Amino acid sequence: MSAGECQTKNRNDYDKEDDDKPIIALDEGDIALLKTYGIGPYTNAIKAAEDDIKKHQETVKELIGIKESDTGLSLPSQWDLVADKQMMQEEQPLQVARCTKIINPNGDDTKYIINVRQMAKFVVGLGEKVSPTDIDEGMRVGVDRTKYAIQIPLPPKIDPTVSLMEVEEKPDVTYDDVGGSKKALEQLREVVEIPLLYPERFVTLGIDPPKGVLLYGPPGTGKTLSARAVANRTDATFIRVIGSELVQRYVGEGA
Repeated sequence: MSAGECQTKNRNDYDKEDDDKPIIALDEGDIALLKTYGIGPYTNAIKAAEDDIKKHQETVKELIGIKESDTGLSLPSQWDLVADKQMMQEEQPLQVARCTKIINPNGDDTKYIINVRQMAKFVVGLGEKVSPTDIDEGMRVGVDRTKYAIQIPLPPKIDPTVSLMEVEEKPDVTYDDVGGSKKALEQLREVVEIPLLYPERFVTLGIDPPKGVLLYGPPGTGKTLSARAVANRTDATFIRVIGSELVQRYVGEGA
C-alpha cells in the first residue's frame, strides 16, 4: 500500500465517524445556561428600570398632547425626512397671483382671470386639487409656472408692520371692568360691536356699517380698556400702536 492510499483510507474513516456520531439536543438546563451568558448581576434591575422609564414617557406624552414649539415644528421622533424630500422633489414651486375676475362662475367651463405681478394677466383654469368653491374674486392664489393653472388658495397678505403691533394674547377685559362710561359704552357697542357680530342686520336695512370710532379724552379715562373689552366681546384681534409710529416708515423709529 502506498502512502497516498493510506491517507485516503484514513480520511474516509474520519468522515464515517463524523456521520455516525448522533447530534444530542439541548435540554432545559443547557438552554438556561446559555441564557445566562452576557447577563451581569444588575441586568434585570437595569431592564426593569428602562421599561419603567419608557412607560412613564408614554404616559407623559398622552397627558401633554401636542407640545407647541417656537419654530412650529413637531417632535424629532415624528419627522419623516425621506417622505419630505420626496414630496419636495415631486411638487413644483408655485407663483403668487391674484384672481381678479371669474368668467361664467355657474357654468361647466369656468375660467379665472389672474394677475401675476410684474408680468401680465392670464385666463386660466383650475388644478386637479382645488375646488371651484374655494376660489373667490380678489383672492390670492398659487399658480404653477407652466400653464398658470390655479393650484391652491392663499390667505390674505398681512402687513409685517401690523403683525409686529398685534397683541397675541386675547384680552380678558369685559364691559363690567370699565366704570363710569355707560353711555359711551352703549354708543361703542352700537357702532363697533353690532356690525361685527350681526352684519346681516345692516344688509337687511340696506345701510353701510360705520367704519370706525374715535375715542378721545385725558389719560386714565378707559379708552384703551374699552377697546380691549370690545375686542374680547367680538373675538377680534387687538392691535396696539403708538401715535408717533403712524408717521414713521419702520416700527419703533418714532420718538
